[in-house]
Amino acid sequence: MPSQHIWTDKDEEGRRREVRATKFGGKWRVQSKTSDEIDWTYHDPPLLDDLLKLKDVIARKYQRRRASADDVVSVDKLINEQQANE
Repeated sequence: MPSQHIWTDKDEEGRRREVRATKFGGKWRVQSKTSDEIDWTYHDPPLLDDLLKLKDVIARKYQRRRASADDVVSVDKLINEQQANE
């Protein structure tokens, strides 16, 4: 069963941006869309800012037992890999 996390924020121009992160088959897939776009943009690899926000979302859900420890560990691993590549 896929694990999905959704949040909104504002981009540089002040437009509302919705981000969806889905974990399926052990892999994370991150997509985003602004309010004026029709199609979703898939980020491969995910943006570091999105991964940091995802970590925050999952940590809060984990405290309420709505996310698994595996999700927390896998996002931390992605963040470490992304920071090593920069």
